[in-house]
Amino acid sequence: QVQLVESGGGLVQAGGSLRVSCAASGRTFSRNKMGWFRQAPGKEREFVAAIRWDGTYYADSVKGRFTISGDSAKNTVYLQMNSLKPEDTAVYYCAASRSSTWSTRDYDDWGQGTQVTVSS
Repeated sequence: QVQLVESGGGLVQAGGSLRVSCAASGRTFSRNKMGWFRQAPGKEREFVAAIRWDGTYYADSVKGRFTISGDSAKNTVYLQMNSLKPEDTAVYYCAASRSSTWSTRDYDDWGQGTQVTVSS
């Protein structure tokens, strides 16, 4: 099992930037893909971005504004969010997967989430 702890959420004005982090511990060697998801009030959780050894993958809604990256030495994954919009307001969750595909439905481990609020 892998434990995931998110941090870095907060309140930011529209147009601003924020970086959230996800620190992983446990059997991280068994996970081939890391991802970020988000859930806004009254809405279903949605995929945001994913990273694996050979590349990254983004939802259309964040492409060009968000960047996912990883630091293997620190077992940490980051999500840099630029040009934030009020509709980006949500709880952001980190997730880990044993799968190597780009599927957004095969994640095994989840963090507790961090709140990101974008004011207009």
